[in-house]
Amino acid sequence: PDPSPWLVVSHDLKEKNKAKPYDPKKSVWVPNKADGGYLEGLITEKTANKISVLVNGEVKIFKEDQVCQVNPPKFDCAEDMANLTYLGDACVLWNSVVRYVNQLIYTYSGLFCIAINPYKRFPIYTHRTMEIYTGKRRNEVPPHIFAIAEGAYQGMQTTGNNQSILITGESGAGKTENTKKVIAYFATVAGAGKSKEGEPGLEDKIVQTNPVLEAWGNAKTVRNDNSSRFGKFIRIHFNQAGKLSGADMVVYLLEKSRLTYQQPLERCYHSFYNLMSDQVADLKETCLLSNNIYDYWYVSQGKTTVPSIDDKEDMQYADEAFDILGFSKDEKYDVYRNTACMMHMGNMEYWT
Repeated sequence: PDPSPWLVVSHDLKEKNKAKPYDPKKSVWVPNKADGGYLEGLITEKTANKISVLVNGEVKIFKEDQVCQVNPPKFDCAEDMANLTYLGDACVLWNSVVRYVNQLIYTYSGLFCIAINPYKRFPIYTHRTMEIYTGKRRNEVPPHIFAIAEGAYQGMQTTGNNQSILITGESGAGKTENTKKVIAYFATVAGAGKSKEGEPGLEDKIVQTNPVLEAWGNAKTVRNDNSSRFGKFIRIHFNQAGKLSGADMVVYLLEKSRLTYQQPLERCYHSFYNLMSDQVADLKETCLLSNNIYDYWYVSQGKTTVPSIDDKEDMQYADEAFDILGFSKDEKYDVYRNTACMMHMGNMEYWT
């Protein structure tokens, strides 16, 4: 599908925004104690340090430093918030909200790209979308994580220097998903070309690290069904021609305590439940596992299933990923057996 509706502000939306009532001298944002946000109102009177504002039909008095000017409606849904006339907290929040409501989840703020997780899938990560951003400068295309990736790629080719992309945010913000999109973008636009027949290419191997990392490093938390419980520093290497030549990763801060204890609304790492899914026919027999996850105390203290996650499908992806990454069958099954060992260890009893 055409990704434009999720990337570009439509003409109709621009006209609708311009028609919004607005007084350049009186329209202001004031704090809303009820939810910690802001409400739009009209100034009715100014005194020494106090301002009277008409909000929802009621006049309220605020301190001068609590009131923030409203931007002209033409700036609503601005792609780069650095271009806003007024840059108060309320103005930045309003622009982010109005874009999000209109399914525009990426917004620039100067050098930064802000992503607001929609908790649903939009068709904005396809090959067609990648083609829109390939070879383009950031100011030539709508805000997107692909534009950030393309900027780093162009910077590397132009200057010959290493480039960095920092992806940060709170749990559930979309760090893991956006990291995967960056890797997929580089794998597509800088693919090393054809590999030997029947062998996966380097770009395929780099992309296929994701199912493995997510299975053994991600878990359900209260706020996020697929939360990365570790940090990662990924280095992607390119040759002189700008083609992929390799990649490596430094992993740190794995949440080890989750292996032996989970809160009632949380779950241990996905890999344990993937093993129990029966996707790989002889896996349970090889790992000496029963058919009941509740036989294993370490991994059954919280949730054992997650509606948004298909453990059987994820097991298939992880198993195929090991093959693409070049693991032999023995090496692959050694990983599965080591994982099952943690499950069995929770059932050990000690006598003194």
